Amino acid sequence: MDVALDAARAAGERGEVPVGAVLVDPDGKIIAVDGNRTVETSDPSAHAEMLVIRQACRQAGSERLAGHDLYVTLEPCPMCAAVISNARMRRLYFGALDLKSGGIETGPRIFTHPTCHHAPEVYGGIGEVEAADLLKSFFAARR
Repeated sequence: MDVALDAARAAGERGEVPVGAVLVDPDGKIIAVDGNRTVETSDPSAHAEMLVIRQACRQAGSERLAGHDLYVTLEPCPMCAAVISNARMRRLYFGALDLKSGGIETGPRIFTHPTCHHAPEVYGGIGEVEAADLLKSFFAARR
């Protein structure tokens, strides 16, 4: 999660909402790291999770990432949760809850729907305080 927090800090320094993600292969090797890039790319889907999943799928030559683990500093939104499910991730670790836009433990809880094809193991609250502080500081500076 420390690497994801570093990616979140870098995103914040670029003027992006400070969210970072790290994707780890079944052997525990980091294969993708990124932070939000929605502003930079003018792409509302360029969330940190989406970027690392896209990169890992390209590297794997597959749309499936079975056995892979995703670390992200903020609870994924419903869009990212659906992609995590479709990629067949093994585990999801996230930091802070997203009470406004979350899709895992708040909001629509995508993995609990009967139409969800795959639900990874989910572990929330990892690095929660630091992740939440990054977000609070970022938004406080903009008010």
